Amino acid sequence: MGKILKGKVALVTGGSRGLGAAIAVKLAKLGADVVISYVSSDDKATYVVEEIRKEGVKANSIKSDQADLSSAKPLIDSVIAGFGKLDILVNNAGITAQGQMVDDPELDEDKYNSQWQVNVMGAIAITRAAASKLTDGGRIIFIGSLLGQYVPFRGVADYAGTKSALVGYAKGIARDLGPRNITVNVLQPGALPTDMNKEVLGENPDLDSFLDLHPIRRFATLEEVAEAVGFLSGPSASYITGETINMAGGAGI
Repeated sequence: MGKILKGKVALVTGGSRGLGAAIAVKLAKLGADVVISYVSSDDKATYVVEEIRKEGVKANSIKSDQADLSSAKPLIDSVIAGFGKLDILVNNAGITAQGQMVDDPELDEDKYNSQWQVNVMGAIAITRAAASKLTDGGRIIFIGSLLGQYVPFRGVADYAGTKSALVGYAKGIARDLGPRNITVNVLQPGALPTDMNKEVLGENPDLDSFLDLHPIRRFATLEEVAEAVGFLSGPSASYITGETINMAGGAGI
């Protein structure tokens, strides 16, 4: 793709590990200056920032807990204070609490409620804080999940619900921000080789049965998903908005 994002500034939430880190480095390879937010992994955040800077761009990390809705505005203000503007927002940060059924009398409601707080309300708070500050022609990309529309196993109702909620929200803000040529899309990966997906699948998953759900019978790679984010961030995606794009090897078709 070349340096199609040269001169752009991107914020990737939850960028200190896993998919967020892969996305941050990919955007840097495409020429963007990149800020990552993170909750607690100082060493990991420092490492990712160093990897970003190897691409010859500016980078920084900001410690910010998405569960605290009041942290959203200071996060966006810090990005703009340090980099002068914000062109691309990748709402990647999220948590998972899985395994219990909705009718389980021992359901840990606090844990499951925190999932809604981070995955939905936290992402909304950051998006609201960023919306008026984004440059015209900017990009907002939500990292959803195929579970937002296709649920092939039990014990993931709340997680699936949080990801489904992002789809409707993204469509609404695509309408709101369309007059400024800001595109808003949701990318829905399937299973990825991340710590979070290990929690979703459990300690001893039946991987054969799970992979049988996929016409392309493997997990996605972090690099494949990061490439898709890079495309949605670039000029070739300027007329794609309000869309939900599945990237799950055909699972759910």
